[in-house]
Amino acid sequence: MSAATSRERLIVTIAGLLEGVRHVAVGASSPIPAAAAMLLRARAQARGAEPVRISILGSVAHNFFTNGSAELFDCAGQGRIDAFFLGGGQIDGQGNINLVGTQGYPQSAVRWPGSFGSAYLYFVVPRVILFREEHSPRVLVDKVDFISAPGTSAPGVYRKGGPYALLTSMALFMFEPGPGRFRLVNIHAGHTLEAVRQATGFTFEVDANLARTPEPDSATMALLRGRVLEELKETYPGFAAQLSEEIDAHVE
Repeated sequence: MSAATSRERLIVTIAGLLEGVRHVAVGASSPIPAAAAMLLRARAQARGAEPVRISILGSVAHNFFTNGSAELFDCAGQGRIDAFFLGGGQIDGQGNINLVGTQGYPQSAVRWPGSFGSAYLYFVVPRVILFREEHSPRVLVDKVDFISAPGTSAPGVYRKGGPYALLTSMALFMFEPGPGRFRLVNIHAGHTLEAVRQATGFTFEVDANLARTPEPDSATMALLRGRVLEELKETYPGFAAQLSEEIDAHVE
């Protein structure tokens, strides 16, 4: 089995961040988090562990909701979703995300789709993983131009959810709720600490045991390139085909 591609490494890393959860929800247009949730479920079944439920919006085969996002929000408010994913046009060092636009609201110079239910889910889902493939100063900023969902809240504000980790194409950060900042724990193959610093618009802590992102084992790779890739075709046929091409090119 050949070594993992960069996207396979992201999928496996997310699956590791999901270990221990019972129900993972994935929003629309999120193929990499969806693949990670499928991998988590496949791993659990392979070792005979407690079943993992996954809910992928837009999927028929991998979604037990019948009323779309309305049921997702109800389920999250009832404490029945353990993990979710959020991205953002901008993410800052305090875990705030911006899904609205840049350079002032409401006259934003650049306009994005909008916050939707991000603030609500950020407050009620215990393990929110921030995921953005692009790792650059324009995405990872010192301070977002608009706060769609805050990373932390003032004392006395009821909140059981919030940022758990931030994963990009370069590195993995864990969020420290106390100081309200990120801690760099892993750097992906082909990148350096200096390169990560230069590509990040906010300051961050560096873990004392900073390490390379672990490579997946052969059993994980077999699940990912077999069952998970087949399951992905139902909801994300285009991405599944692209991932297959990347794997073939990587093997060659």
